[in-house]
Formats: sequence, structure tokens, C-alpha cells
Amino acid sequence: MGCGVAEVRVGQGFDVHAFSDDPARRMVLAGVEFDGPGLVGHSDADAVAHACIDALLGAAGLGDIGGRYPDTDERWAGADSMALLADTVAAVRAEGWEVANVDCSVVAEAPRLAPRRDEMRKRLEEVVGAPVRVTGRRAEGLGAFGRGEGIACLAVALVQRP
Repeated sequence: MGCGVAEVRVGQGFDVHAFSDDPARRMVLAGVEFDGPGLVGHSDADAVAHACIDALLGAAGLGDIGGRYPDTDERWAGADSMALLADTVAAVRAEGWEVANVDCSVVAEAPRLAPRRDEMRKRLEEVVGAPVRVTGRRAEGLGAFGRGEGIACLAVALVQRP
């Protein structure tokens, strides 16, 4: 871009998973295990990690999570989404980008995130190598999320090239 101005890009990520009826399914968000029913998914169904992955891939122009880690590929069955996030961060860096920050909003009636939010943030920051903010939102009884049928996460990532 010239004149010493950093090149920056923004990516947006979104993920949604329904709650599982399988009592053995673990609930994992941002690499942190919560009590309660797990989420349905090909991998560990960590909606927070998935939204962060999509935001980072989009910002770096590297496609999307479905293209990079397709749910039709058995290699990703039961995968640890934080390991997928680490792989994504490495791919972003390999393209010459550095992650400036990631911001995540989780929409869920349960579990309550506030008691574990700092733990979630720290786990994400360890993997991403940049500041990460995690906030919880309730759907106030509206729609599938308000009825407690699942969890959605939205994420925005900023990457830069010096």
C-alpha cells in the first residue's frame, strides 16, 4: 500500500450447532468444557472456535471452514476444534498476515458463559496469539436459540500486514 501504512483486512465468521441428545457428547466452547448437553457436529462442535476459524480464513482470503475442514472428510471426525484453529492461524501467518484481534459473541440461553469467560478468552488468545474478546448474549426467548435448542457464535477478525 506504500507510505508505511499497514494493510488490514476484516473477516466475519458464523457458526451454529444444535444441542445433542447423546448424553456422552461433551459441551466444548473455546476449548473449555462445560456441564450440560454437547452440541451436534462432525468435530467436537466448538461453535466459538469454528466462528473464529471462519473469520480468520475470510480475513486472509483463504476460503471458509467447510472448504478447509469439510464435514465429509473422516479426518475431521471428532476433531479438536482448537487444533483446527491453531492450524488456521498457521495458514494465515504463512500468507504473511498477523492476527490483530478477534471478537466473538455467543448466543445461548445455556450454558452461562460469564463464570468461565476469562478461561475461554485465555485459551483462545494462547492459540490465536492476539487479543480475543468473548461475550455472551441471550436470545430473550425468541426463536430456536431462545428456546434453548442450540448455540450460535459470531466472530470478527482483523488481520494485518506491516
